[in-house]
Amino acid sequence: MFVYRNLYKHTLKNVLKGNDVLHPIYTNLCIARFLNNCPNSYEHDRDPAPLYFNSDVQALLKSLARVNLGIVYKKRKLGDKALEQPTYRFMTDEQLQETLREAKQRVDDILQMPPVVQVRKPINKVLIQDPALQGLETSKLVFTDVTFGVKDCDRLIVVREPDGTLKEATWDVRDRMNQVYFPKICRKSKMPRMFEDENLQNLLGRKEYEFILDRACAQFEPDHPDYQRVTSITYQHVNDNDGFEKLRSTRHFGPLAFYLTWFKNIDNLLLELIETAHIEDCNNLLQLYGKIHKVEYKIGNLQD
Repeated sequence: MFVYRNLYKHTLKNVLKGNDVLHPIYTNLCIARFLNNCPNSYEHDRDPAPLYFNSDVQALLKSLARVNLGIVYKKRKLGDKALEQPTYRFMTDEQLQETLREAKQRVDDILQMPPVVQVRKPINKVLIQDPALQGLETSKLVFTDVTFGVKDCDRLIVVREPDGTLKEATWDVRDRMNQVYFPKICRKSKMPRMFEDENLQNLLGRKEYEFILDRACAQFEPDHPDYQRVTSITYQHVNDNDGFEKLRSTRHFGPLAFYLTWFKNIDNLLLELIETAHIEDCNNLLQLYGKIHKVEYKIGNLQD
């Protein structure tokens, strides 16, 4: 621990040497978490959702993502779906500026960050036990409310056991029934094999971070244990391999920054921002840390 901490400080000193603007950040940098692995989900008693959806926190996360229109509108993998042919138009300067304004307005929708919530708690609620029905059926019966317009999370789904017990459906049954009656595009009834550990590691080795996270958002709900497992492993791989640029200007950079800050593991990200001289982003990251962990840092006037 002591050797690693000194090595980290030595690296920062080399980066900050002779830089009067960056030096105040270093002198107040007492927040990095060393040699501890981040958990694979938000399982602790403290719920991250209220802080994540705070307007100030959202503004800081969006600022850290750094919008680049070239990255936002880049070509993406769409599976078997063919890419649309580009359309070329002759425009006046006024028409070009108007088109650029419209493109910038669509950025907020494209970069809408996935929710960050606590991992779901198991459902094990028995509604009634009716021994008179024992042996009537040899398999479980699932009853699903298919009322149109009801949210999947609020839909009533119950299971009658062969022994006559009526209880609320488990999360796995709920997910399967919701997908059967109200299928969502790109979501499979079974977890795709790409999320199995061996295949996931193969994708991570190729730094297919955005593809993994986009696919996880399509397949799972934000509070699903597998969603949080996949995203956590991906975030840790990004952090360990300095892959921040792979997710910058995407909708996943905000949740990545929040995850690292929540688990007090921002040292690599902060060092990357310092090395690339993004001083305002350093300030925003420390401000984010302060808001999440209720700590105040005197960064100094970064504009001096």
